[in-house]
Amino acid sequence: MSRRRLRLAMIGGGEGAQIGRIHRHAAALDGRFELVAGCFDADPAASVRFGREMLGLDPARCYPDLDAFLAGEAARPDRPELVAVVTPNHTHAPIGRRLLEAGFPVLMEKPLAVSVAEARELVARAEARGLLLVTAYCYWGFSLVQEMRARIARGELGRIRAVRAVCPIQWLAAPLERTGRPAAVWRTDPARAGPGGCIADVGTHAFHLVRATTGLVPRRLAADLAPLVEGRVLDDDAGVWVAFEGGARGRFWFSQVAVGRSQGLALEVFGERGALRWSLEDASRLHWTPLGEATRVLEAGRPDLDPVARAFARVPQGHPEGYIDAFANLYRGAAERLAGGTGTVGADLPDGRAGLEGVVFVETAVRASRRGGWVDWPEEMRR
Repeated sequence: MSRRRLRLAMIGGGEGAQIGRIHRHAAALDGRFELVAGCFDADPAASVRFGREMLGLDPARCYPDLDAFLAGEAARPDRPELVAVVTPNHTHAPIGRRLLEAGFPVLMEKPLAVSVAEARELVARAEARGLLLVTAYCYWGFSLVQEMRARIARGELGRIRAVRAVCPIQWLAAPLERTGRPAAVWRTDPARAGPGGCIADVGTHAFHLVRATTGLVPRRLAADLAPLVEGRVLDDDAGVWVAFEGGARGRFWFSQVAVGRSQGLALEVFGERGALRWSLEDASRLHWTPLGEATRVLEAGRPDLDPVARAFARVPQGHPEGYIDAFANLYRGAAERLAGGTGTVGADLPDGRAGLEGVVFVETAVRASRRGGWVDWPEEMRR
C-alpha cells in the first residue's frame, strides 16, 4: 500500500471554526494527508484570505466559493483525493451532491444531511460512482470502543439484554444564540440545523456508538424531545427508548443544558454473561465485569487487547488517549481505503450508510416525540 501523502481539500472550517481546526490537526497527525486547496468561509474575501494567510496555501488554490473551487480543481491532474466538508448541517447535502458529481471522495461532518431523502441521495450517488463517502463519527476512533466491539462480537457478554448511552453537556444551557455566537445560532435554527437539535448534534454520535459496537438493529423507538431554554425551538434535551431486534432494550439521554458537564458521552452494554462500560471522560479505560466477578479495568495500549483495538491505539499504555487521536483514525482509515489497501483501521470506517442511519434516527425520534408513542424503525433500514 502506498504511503505517499494524499491531497486533501476542505470546504468550510475558516477563521473561528473550531471543527475546521480539529479536522486539519487530525488529517495531519499521521502524515497521510496534505491540505492543498479549499474554500473556507461563506464570505468570499475571508475565504481566500484565510487560505492564503492563515494556512499558507497556494494562492491559486484558495477559492471564494464552491463554484470557483469546482472550476479550479476538478480538471487538475493533481486534484484533491479527498474533500472534507465542515459546514453547517443544511449545506451538507447540496455541497456533497456537487462534490460527488465532480468525482471527489468526501468526508462529511455529521449529520450527513438534514433529511433522510437527502442522505439517501448522497449514499446512492457515492455508491453509483464508486466513491468513498465517510461520515465523521469521530468517537468510533477510540481504541477501547474497538475493544468493546471485539469482545461483544466474540460473544463474551452473551446475548445483549440492554444498552445505555448518554451525552450530557452544558454548552447551550444559556441562550447563546441570542448573543450572536455563530455555532449556537445555526444549531438552534431549524432552517439550518434540520428537524433535530441536541439529538442530531450529539445524539447521533451515541447512536452510532451503539450500532458500531453491538450491531443491534432497532425495531421501534419512542422519544421525548424538548427545548428547555425559553424561546428555543429545537430540542436541547432528549430521551429516547429503543426496542431492538432480538429483544434488547436501549435507553438514551442527550442534553445540551446539563450544567457542569463539559462532555459526558458514555456507553454501557449489558449481556447475559457480563457488562462493558466506557466513557469519553475516562476514554483510556474500559470497565469489564464478568457475571459474578469483580470489575476489571482495561487500559488502552495493553498488549493483550484485541488486534484491532491495538491498531487504533496511538499512545503507550498508561498515557491518556485523546480526542484528536481518535479523530485522526477517521483520516487514517480514509487514507487506507483511498490507497486501495485493506488496512485494519479502514476496514469498518463509518461510511455514508452509517450517516444515513443517523439521519433516520433523528427523523424517527422527532416523529415519535410528536406522536407521543412508539414508532417503527423503517423496514428498509433493518436489512
